[in-house]
Amino acid sequence: MRHHIDIIGIGLSADDLTQRQREIIRQADVLVGGARLLEFFRDLDCAKKVIDRDLGGLVDFLRQEMTRARIVVLASGDPLFFGIGAYLAATLGPDRVEIHPNVSALAAAFARLKLPWHDAAFVSCHGRRDSGKLRKALSQSSKVAVFTDPDHDPAWVARRALAWGAVRFRMWVLEQLGTSAEKVRSFTLAEASGMKFSEPNMVILVQADDTPLTGVPFFGMPDNWFVRREAMITKSEVRAVSLARLRLFPEAVVWDLGAGSGAVAIEAGVLAYKGRIFAVEKDAGRLAQLESNCRRLKASNVTAVRAVMPAGLDRLPPADRVFIGGGGRQLTAILEVVAARTNPDAVVVVNTVLLSSLEASLAFFKKAGWQAEAVQVQVSYGRPLGEGLRFAAGNPVWIIQAIRKDSPGDTNA
Repeated sequence: MRHHIDIIGIGLSADDLTQRQREIIRQADVLVGGARLLEFFRDLDCAKKVIDRDLGGLVDFLRQEMTRARIVVLASGDPLFFGIGAYLAATLGPDRVEIHPNVSALAAAFARLKLPWHDAAFVSCHGRRDSGKLRKALSQSSKVAVFTDPDHDPAWVARRALAWGAVRFRMWVLEQLGTSAEKVRSFTLAEASGMKFSEPNMVILVQADDTPLTGVPFFGMPDNWFVRREAMITKSEVRAVSLARLRLFPEAVVWDLGAGSGAVAIEAGVLAYKGRIFAVEKDAGRLAQLESNCRRLKASNVTAVRAVMPAGLDRLPPADRVFIGGGGRQLTAILEVVAARTNPDAVVVVNTVLLSSLEASLAFFKKAGWQAEAVQVQVSYGRPLGEGLRFAAGNPVWIIQAIRKDSPGDTNA
């Protein structure tokens, strides 16, 4: 008496099956799968059942038959990667199934492009109406794989990406992978947005660091305009408050310390358009991204400086305005250099998500005799939920503004 069913990933086609997997299929009394997969075994002498939308009925059938028949379920790609394997393991119980993995469409797609994919995000739009996960992936990742369906096809993905300002991506569309009709083609988002593609297909979006942008930089640029590592950026809403607190003026000399992708430095350069902006970053990879962003956004008054702070700050001209977005354990030492190397009427703004850095900053400015205050900013972002909208809260950020006591006015920005 059998007590389990075999769930076999077929990969891209039957050609990807191993000898052991083929033997299990040949011994089946009942072969279950989508119509396309069953067609590979049309000559096999056994009962066949097509998987349709009634998954509950499928589970009832499997429970009834598995005690008296050898059942094999065919899954496209890999059974546990957006496949039926996860559903059947959960509903029948993991002890009632045996999973036989194979090449997923994702692995095959990146192999076709000869790109590593350990750092890729992947989103399934297949049968799903919520595009929030796709938007989040485009805002945080440099490679995004998208599983499509006829309603959410590559043209739809391209139009969504363009609407969200994800202009730094180039789109690869992979049609009918593993068949004689396979096509692998590359497009700009604008090109793909008006095209038709054969089914089935999937999309790979790859960041193109030097993709030119139309127009000029402006205050409040979308986060996904900047090449960056994951969430290593001062979010646009927090950026707006931070820049307002800096009290920038056209001729200002500005330091952006711990600049990361350079989002604050580049927008500071828009406001201090006659001044000079020095973006200091210790990490070579992030510095390269910063320089790429400056080229793409034509931020000609921003100079990238590689330095481990506080060493290296003595190479910079005295600052009128200083933004500190990173300092870690060296924050107090950095503040000491900043206090010594800033001009009269200087304004310093520190952003932190750490209570310890908030306390260290306020303690330093109190001891140094500067006027300082802190505000907390927390932004909630609208995300689709069914037919409605929900709001997902971002991390709270403390923004500390400090001004020399002999400066005119007070700290209320």
